[in-house]
Amino acid sequence: APAPPSALHRFSDPGEVEALRGNLLAWYDRCKRDLPWRALVRGNIGKQRWGAMWVSEIMLQQTQVATVIDYYNRWMQKWPTLQALAQASLEEVNELWAGLGYYSRGKRLQEAARKVVSELAGHMPRTAEDLQKLLPGVGRYTAGAIASISYGQATGVVDGNVIRVLCRLRCIGADSSSPAVIDQLWDMANALVDRSRPGDFNQALMELGATVCVPKAPLCGECPVKQHCRARHRKLFGKPPPVPDVEDCGECVGDCPLCPPATEPWDSSLGVTNFPRKAAKKQPRAMRTATCVLEQRGCRGAPKYLIVQRPNSGLLAGLWEFPSLPLPQDLQEEKEREVLADHLQAWMGQPVAAKGLQFIGEVIHIFSHIHQTYVVYSLHLDGDVTLDPASFPSRWVTEEEFHASAVSTAMKKVL
Repeated sequence: APAPPSALHRFSDPGEVEALRGNLLAWYDRCKRDLPWRALVRGNIGKQRWGAMWVSEIMLQQTQVATVIDYYNRWMQKWPTLQALAQASLEEVNELWAGLGYYSRGKRLQEAARKVVSELAGHMPRTAEDLQKLLPGVGRYTAGAIASISYGQATGVVDGNVIRVLCRLRCIGADSSSPAVIDQLWDMANALVDRSRPGDFNQALMELGATVCVPKAPLCGECPVKQHCRARHRKLFGKPPPVPDVEDCGECVGDCPLCPPATEPWDSSLGVTNFPRKAAKKQPRAMRTATCVLEQRGCRGAPKYLIVQRPNSGLLAGLWEFPSLPLPQDLQEEKEREVLADHLQAWMGQPVAAKGLQFIGEVIHIFSHIHQTYVVYSLHLDGDVTLDPASFPSRWVTEEEFHASAVSTAMKKVL
């Protein structure tokens, strides 16, 4: 069995826990950001209260607050209730979500809304356990956030900000993305959460990580819980603070599951940013895709562009794009034109001359796990080209209609 974590890494003093809770909540009451979902939670009860929290937490996954605010306001204006969202089409959801990234989040949010309406009689689960078990797209963190903030359940949350704060408070230097460390952090979060104000405490812990205990150049002098931070103590005094009846865990070799590995010792130049530590990220795989902007003149002379719909599963599921084709690596340009021309012919039902494709340039777009290069061609068509929507979901759109459609940021770059 793995060795238990040293007391250095735990909150074992009830007095310290109470002091940390009080200091953190007092700071939060003074300094919290005025965010639109917080205003809705304060001003509503019941369905709108948890609805406001749920939508915001899904949007905030992998996305910064500044980016989310505008999307969130438009979403809540369009679908203020669960029933309204359940009645929306996936196309409408994708159109509003376009540009926010990680598009499956919006799809799962709507699926969960429909499940609550159709299978749960409109009643949202009220505990973190039921939220995670019953709703698609709701994981452990999101369930804890909704249950604590909307329903007052005394359960902790662990997201990227909380991981950073807890790892610094308790000098946790093992790989913070490993399941064993994540389990320890959840135990710690559940033990720390304030029983009388669990939602505010969880938001305060996340707020601290987002605004003060940031990844680089943290504002340690402004931190409301700096006296509890063992990483800061080590930065100031060169070693961990004393822990009664416990061996100095900061220099142990291999016995503690939460200490840094012996091959990655404390770097005094990094200070508190020694923590957290993560395994090296996998490099995104490289992909090349040929894409063609097909253009024809509309009845008033304005150009129209052909867009086609992606499959309902996989990357960018259900979004619209210019006709595109994945390419093998190191394919010569002449061969690229030929395979793209064959692909276009399948859409149009008429021959396409490879030499008629005009090379425009390349667009690079970075997804979380893919380094995507779009090789962009254009083709101007004379006369009307009628497509069979029953065979391939496709339509001709003006530039204005294109930007209003459910298209990805990458396709906007292509245009």
